[in-house]
Amino acid sequence: MKSLMGGILSAAAVLFLFGGGQVCAAAPSFIGPLNTIKELASTVPANGDVNPYGVAIVPVTTGRLVANHILVSNFNNADNFQGTGTTIVEISPGGAGPALFAQINPNSLPGPCPGGVGLTTALVVLRSGWVIVGSLPTTNGTIDTSGAGCLLVLNSSGKVVETIFGEDINGPWDMTAFDKGTTATLFVTNVLNRTKEANGGIVTAGTVLRINLSIPPNGKPIVTSKLIIGSDFSERSDPNALVIGPTGLGLGPNGTLFVADTLNNRIAAIPDALTRNSTAGTGITISGGGALNGPLGLAIAPNGDIVTVNGGDGNMVETTPSGMQVAVKPVDITGTGAGTLFGLAISPDPRAVYFVNDATNTLDILK
Repeated sequence: MKSLMGGILSAAAVLFLFGGGQVCAAAPSFIGPLNTIKELASTVPANGDVNPYGVAIVPVTTGRLVANHILVSNFNNADNFQGTGTTIVEISPGGAGPALFAQINPNSLPGPCPGGVGLTTALVVLRSGWVIVGSLPTTNGTIDTSGAGCLLVLNSSGKVVETIFGEDINGPWDMTAFDKGTTATLFVTNVLNRTKEANGGIVTAGTVLRINLSIPPNGKPIVTSKLIIGSDFSERSDPNALVIGPTGLGLGPNGTLFVADTLNNRIAAIPDALTRNSTAGTGITISGGGALNGPLGLAIAPNGDIVTVNGGDGNMVETTPSGMQVAVKPVDITGTGAGTLFGLAISPDPRAVYFVNDATNTLDILK
């Protein structure tokens, strides 16, 4: 456990540190009062999977899912090959676990998932008990062997019952959901469009895909429509991260979808995300630079602010929908900084943020 010194940065300190940029501590903040970091539990299951990526909080108890427990997906296998992790673990808010929720066999899937299984940050749990996770698979941890992947739909017992795939799903990297019970809308970032062919060069082909689902009372989810609502995001392959591109997603209360545009070091907004009938391109820049340093995971706080974690350092940043960065928290207790943070999820009660630390293969909490 480590206590953070100083809490929320003062406005004067922020202006000094960031040269009068967008960071400001004057507005009320969700993470500002949170000053304690605790390592909650290991995320390594019995098969040795490592590199935790996705984080999602279970909304209701059903099957093997327990309300308020946290699911975490693993991206690497025990040999530390990226894009080969096959497990989702379940951890209690008190730190009990990890219990294995699912271990997915790429050879016995109920539908296509081009390339196999490598579970990403794209992880959501619906109130109906369905768990949906993204797969961006490789065979040996390198971009050259990556496949387009798919979305895997699991029931509340951890069994894959269907796959969602197609030409508009190509490297699903992160996801959020608007859940209405009998229907749900998924928003998914895709990061493999022309990425392999560029051999490490930047291409502007990343997308945000909207998928509408119908959820019958007795039966698996049904895809009713799909539409690309964001496009031309920067992406490139990277030997340490496999791929870098548009990552975290969060839907604001007014229907605006916020996107962590990692390579361009900004938070973008796609207005009318639930209803628009065309792409918004790369969206509107809400905030860039300042305390942002390669934003990856993204979540929406109960006050409507956008909470992100940086890939370039060990910091968590809170930004208002108007673009003011109101809090910065160093949350990597290992001191490693770059490359340790990825997925996160917010618990409003108790007030806390769950996040993974890839340096220690743990689920941590800021409270």
